Amino acid sequence: MDKVLIRGLKVDATIGIHDWEKQIKQPVILDLDLSFDCSKAGVSDDIKDALDYYTVSQKLTHMISLSSFELIEALAEKCCQMLLNNFPIKKVKLTLHKPEAVPNADSVAVQLERKKPITR
Repeated sequence: MDKVLIRGLKVDATIGIHDWEKQIKQPVILDLDLSFDCSKAGVSDDIKDALDYYTVSQKLTHMISLSSFELIEALAEKCCQMLLNNFPIKKVKLTLHKPEAVPNADSVAVQLERKKPITR
């Protein structure tokens, strides 16, 4: 399966379990592998046949910037479900980094893989 990759998408989010974290925005960084059949777009050279990674990035940025979560696991799940419900992708692999979570680490992260449910 073909994939569209988005790396290092940085978004300011309200994320954390501490009271002080709920009052500020902190950066999260997303890496995405989106399973999408690129063959039609490869032949047509038309954005209508492609997965518009700009639109994907904008929708994710908008959703995250307006949300509030305590756990990165919950935010990552919400991102996966939004992508599967709003775009013609079959599978998403999402890594969500919180770079300021642990002082002596570059970042902490969760990685989720979700598939679109099979409809009959």
